[in-house]
Amino acid sequence: MNSFHHSNLRGVFIYALAAFFLFYETLLQISPSVMTVPLMEAFQINAQGLGLMASCYFYSYTFMQVPVGILFDHIGPRILLTFASFICAIGAFCFADTDSLAMASFARFLMGLGSAFAFIAALTIVARFFRPELFAVLIGLTQFLSAIGAMIGMSSLSFLTDKFGYQNVLLFLGFIGIVFSFICLIFVRNFKSRDQRDHHYENKLSVFQGMYEILKNSQNIFIAIFSFSIWSPITIFAILWAVPYLRARFDVSNLQASMLSGIIWIGVACSAPFVGYLSEKIKRRKTIMASAAVLGFSVSIVFFYVPGVSIQFAIVLLYLFGMASSTQILSYAIVKDINRPTHIAAAVGVNNMTALIGGALLQPFVGFLLQRFWKGNTLESIPVYSLGNYHMALSIVPLCFLIGSMVSIFFIKETKCTPTYDPYMDHLI
Repeated sequence: MNSFHHSNLRGVFIYALAAFFLFYETLLQISPSVMTVPLMEAFQINAQGLGLMASCYFYSYTFMQVPVGILFDHIGPRILLTFASFICAIGAFCFADTDSLAMASFARFLMGLGSAFAFIAALTIVARFFRPELFAVLIGLTQFLSAIGAMIGMSSLSFLTDKFGYQNVLLFLGFIGIVFSFICLIFVRNFKSRDQRDHHYENKLSVFQGMYEILKNSQNIFIAIFSFSIWSPITIFAILWAVPYLRARFDVSNLQASMLSGIIWIGVACSAPFVGYLSEKIKRRKTIMASAAVLGFSVSIVFFYVPGVSIQFAIVLLYLFGMASSTQILSYAIVKDINRPTHIAAAVGVNNMTALIGGALLQPFVGFLLQRFWKGNTLESIPVYSLGNYHMALSIVPLCFLIGSMVSIFFIKETKCTPTYDPYMDHLI
C-alpha cells in the first residue's frame, strides 16, 4: 500500500510537470495570433504569408505525433520532456532574433517539434499512473489546463507584445523553456506505473505490428476524422485568425480582440473536465460527441453569417464554440477503450496527428482564400481584409463541424466507457 501511494504521488508530480509543459507550448502555439500586425510589418508579408509561416509549427507538431507516441510507449519521460522543452526554447530564440521569413518559419517548425511531446506526455502519464475510470476526467482536466494557457496567453501576450515588442516576448518564452528543460533533467525520473503487470507484455508486438493493428481498426479512423473535424475550428480560428477577424468585425483593439477570442478557450476550459465526467457518469461518449458537433455547426453559422450579432451575443456564441470543440477529449477516451494498453500512446498519437492537421493545412488555406478575395485595400502598406473576405475564407469552420456531425452520428460506435482489452493483461475482455 505504501509503495502504491508513493508511486502514485510520483505520478501526480510528473503529471504536474507535463501539464505545465502543455501550458507553455500552448503559449508558443497561439503567439502569432496576437502578433499578426507586427509580424506582417516585420517580414513584409500578407495573410497568405502569415498563414504559411504560422502553420510551420503544425507541420512538425502534427507529423511527429505518431513517432512521439511510439517513443513514449518505449522511453520514459525524463529525456523526452527535457529534449522537447529545450527544442521549444531554441525555436523561440531563433524566431526572436531573425528578420528572415525562412528562418522565422524554421523557428516555428522547431517550436512545433518540441511541442509535439506535450499532450502525448500528459495522456500517457494519465494512462499509466491513474485508475482507468479516471482517464476521461483527467484528460478533461488536461484540456482545461491547455485552454487556460491559451486564454491567459491571448490577453497577456497581446499586452506584452504591445508594450515590449514580439521579439522580447519570444526571448522571454525561450528563457522559460531553458529553465524548464533543466528542471525536467534534474527532477524527473523514469519510473514504472502503479501496476507493473502492464510491462510484462510491453515488447510482445513490434512497432510496425502495433501500428498495423491500430490502423486496421476502422473505429480508430472514424474517431480520427471526428478529431480533425471538431478541433480544426480551433486550430483555424481560435489559434490564428480570431483576433484579426474580431478586430474587423467589431472595430476593437488588438487587446480587446484577444480577450474576446479568449472566450473560446474559456468554453473549452470549463467544458472539457465536465464532458469527461459526464461521459463516465452516463456511460456514453458518442451521444455527447454528436450533440456537440451539431452545436458547433449551428453556432458557427449564426456567428459568421447572421448579421447584426452584438458583442454580448458574440461572447455567448464564442463560449458555445469552445464548448463544442472541447468534446474532442472524448476521442482520446474512446481510443483508450478500443486499443491495447501497450499501444495507447501510439494510438493517441495517430488521433492527435489528425486532430492537428487542420493547423498544418487549413491555416495557410484560409490565408490563401483571404488573399484570393482581397480587394487591394491597405493601411501603411499592410493588407486590410474585409468582413466579406473573412466570411468567405472562414466558411471552412462550419463545414468542419458538419463533417464531425456526420461521422459521429453515423460511423462511430458507442463503447459505453468499457475497454475492449483488459487494462493490465493485454488480452480481450
